[in-house]
Amino acid sequence: MRALVRQRIGRLFRACLFSAALSLPLAAGSVAAQELEPRALQNLPIGVSFAVLASGYSRGNLLFDPTVPIEDAQADVWSVAVGFMRAINVFGLSGRIGAVVPFVTGQWAGTVAGIDTATSRTGMADPRITLAVNFLGAPALTLAEMRGYRQTTVAGLQFTVVLPIGQYYPERLINLGANRWGFASRLGISHSIGRRWVVEAYAGATFFTANSDFYGGTRFTQDPFLEAQAHAVYAIRYPDIWVAASVGYGWGAASTVDSVPKDPLQNVRASAMVRLPIARQHALKLVYITGITTKLGADFDTFQVAYTYTFGGKR
Repeated sequence: MRALVRQRIGRLFRACLFSAALSLPLAAGSVAAQELEPRALQNLPIGVSFAVLASGYSRGNLLFDPTVPIEDAQADVWSVAVGFMRAINVFGLSGRIGAVVPFVTGQWAGTVAGIDTATSRTGMADPRITLAVNFLGAPALTLAEMRGYRQTTVAGLQFTVVLPIGQYYPERLINLGANRWGFASRLGISHSIGRRWVVEAYAGATFFTANSDFYGGTRFTQDPFLEAQAHAVYAIRYPDIWVAASVGYGWGAASTVDSVPKDPLQNVRASAMVRLPIARQHALKLVYITGITTKLGADFDTFQVAYTYTFGGKR
């Protein structure tokens, strides 16, 4: 009987900890994470490319359903992401295509029914590919044509595919890869107020395929994750030095493991960001993200630094 109780507690722990781990706000970002990214609709000159190296540190608590016998669950996660993005012409509209490959190292710990449990992982998380198109207010322009462009109202769509090729061991409790596909879509609108201010709003949904090999053959499914965001951006020196404040609400992504449904994730997060040029074609972004309220999932503080090198562009 005692062995059966331990087995059931272990299943609950694995299901909840796996769900919470999916919401970690890494620098590379899981699609189940609520990414607070201002200026995602910025019109860019066609042919301009960006090479990105980002590093992030996340620390905080993992919050579970009160009926689950898990206490003091915490995580410390470091991440490094390598990315590339290029501005493209999509039938006369401005667009962009990019890819991000994240590498993660972290430690997860908690007390399950009075027993201390901890683990660590290091490796590649699931990469992602993104295509974005601005369908209103942002025509495809060359570098020369961009000199006469001033943003008014821009609207666009973004699609992201997460590839299930990150580090994954079905016999282990915590994994850096999810062993299933993720498909995210996001609709956004951005409006400039003079030359200094830009206000933005986004709404999105992420859908997941099933993981049929979760912890030794168990089937893991997850409902869509929904989000809404708002951003305010102020240009200290137009257009290359700016600061942004963001807030986002995310909910959904309720999981089912061994035919046992779990409560959905729910959180409100806020962030502050500053972009600083450090030389011609080189810039840094400094980001701080924190949780305002978290009903279930990861209640983390996250610090990120991203270096960007810009090159190319049609004249």
